[in-house]
Amino acid sequence: MYVCLCKGITDTQIRAAIQDGASSLRDLRNNLGVASQCGKCGVLTRDIMRESMNNLADGNEQLFYAVS
Repeated sequence: MYVCLCKGITDTQIRAAIQDGASSLRDLRNNLGVASQCGKCGVLTRDIMRESMNNLADGNEQLFYAVS
């Protein structure tokens, strides 16, 4: 689905950028150009980012270990 009509950016491209290490809207803006013109896609981009990052965290549940 197209998220940013100004730049022609899709949700698949956003998710791929997050998989490649983008961790903020600024990273996505710098890498893809999303939310860099009219800005109307910013809210949806953040939602996709949160969902994708939660999915990454769920897949890597054992990233941190408690120290006692």
